[in-house]
Amino acid sequence: MTNSQNPQPFLSLHTAVVLLIAFVIGTVMGVLAALAGAPVPAAVAAGITSAGATVAPLRSLVR
Repeated sequence: MTNSQNPQPFLSLHTAVVLLIAFVIGTVMGVLAALAGAPVPAAVAAGITSAGATVAPLRSLVR
């Protein structure tokens, strides 16, 4: 088979799992911030920040 018939995946399984877990953590943190009474833009910022901050530790934890 040639490479055009068997394309490589866009993301590796490891990367997909890390990004999925970071997305879930960011969503949970954003919802919790909104429920705590933070304005919606602040809750979104909290979710994005927490998702971004968890990528590096998750990268080393998920093997």
